[in-house]
Order: sequence, then structure tokens, then C-alpha cells
Amino acid sequence: MQKLVLDRHHTAPLKILCLGAHCDDIEIGCGGTMLKLIEECAGKVSVYWQVLSSNDVRASEARTCADLFLEGADQKRIDVGTYRDGFFPAHWTQIKEQFENVKKHFNPDIIFTHYRDDRHQDHRVVSDLTWNTYRNHLILEYEIPKYDGDLGAPNVFAELGEAHVKTKTRHILDSFQSQRTKHWLTEDTLLALMRIRGVECSSNHAYAEAFYGRKITL
Repeated sequence: MQKLVLDRHHTAPLKILCLGAHCDDIEIGCGGTMLKLIEECAGKVSVYWQVLSSNDVRASEARTCADLFLEGADQKRIDVGTYRDGFFPAHWTQIKEQFENVKKHFNPDIIFTHYRDDRHQDHRVVSDLTWNTYRNHLILEYEIPKYDGDLGAPNVFAELGEAHVKTKTRHILDSFQSQRTKHWLTEDTLLALMRIRGVECSSNHAYAEAFYGRKITL
């Protein structure tokens, strides 16, 4: 297992762009990794957190949860959009324009986005437009467990300590009360996937989040 070392100036904040189709996607896909990066960088992190679909209730939950995950960051911007859930292919042009607007104001060191082969159409649109918009960036695609059964074989892992795992699950379950009736949004589901990925990368702390790194220059 080889470690990836980020190439950046130590005096400058690590700039991270988090992209999610729906209000809990970022937290589920890379929440633990975000907690770890903010901790390891001692808060020298600048984060642009972009959620694309919501309603009034979910937008409030998303902002609350994002604030919890980004509590230690030096700089943060949280944007929550209102594109219709399940209809992202029909909003391709508008979402592309949104991505271009973000690009004008924020040049990230790392981008977290959806898995290219995710079976949810909204997730695929976000992934495709991420690659369409950003051509010279480190892009890591996260995974979302769901009914479609589309989990694959990721090749990049972020080891997570027990504290990161507990904090991640607590923030998600406490914040997204409107989703607690969903049969999949449970503590054991979140822990199970992180435990499996921890086994796959021989994590020193039992748990990990996993990503697809399609183009990485060493």
C-alpha cells in the first residue's frame, strides 16, 4: 500500500472542493476524510461545499451538517442549490454553468465528487461535469451505498480513526432527521462500508473511506 503525498505550499491553506448532488452525499461519501484533513492540516483548510439539490427542510439540515464537519476549517463556503432531485440530466446546462461559476472563484487542490459509474443519474451528471470542468486537478470520486448495488473496487483509501468514524456517523444521523425513515440511513450501514474499506487497505485503525483516483501524477 503506497501513500499519496499532496504537492502544495505548507504556508498556504489546502483548498478542497466538495461536490454533492443531494444534501447528505458529501457527508456519507467523504465526511470522515474531511474531518481527518482538517485535523491534520491544523485548520489550514479552505473548503467550497457545493450541494445541488434540496428543499427548504433539507437545505437547513445540509447547512447545519456542513457547519459541523467544517467546524475547524479556516475558511468555508457552503452553497445549497434547488435542482430537482432525480432530474439532473434535464438540468445539464444549468448545472454546467454553476460549475463554471465555482471554477471562476475557487481553484482547488483536491476535488471530491461522485463515482463515475454510480447508477443514480444525478450522481453521474455531477461526476461527468466535474471531469468536464476540471482538467488539471486531483479528483477523487466517492461512493454512496444504496439500493442499486453499484459499489465497485476503489483504488484510493483514507484511513480513519475511531474518533473520525464516530463523529461522522453522529453528525449525519443527528443532522438529517428528515431522512431517518429511510431504511438505509443507519449507523450500521455507515460503519459497515467503512469497516470493509478498512479491511481492503489494511487500515491501522480498522476503518477507511474509499475513492476512485482515475488520473494522479506522482
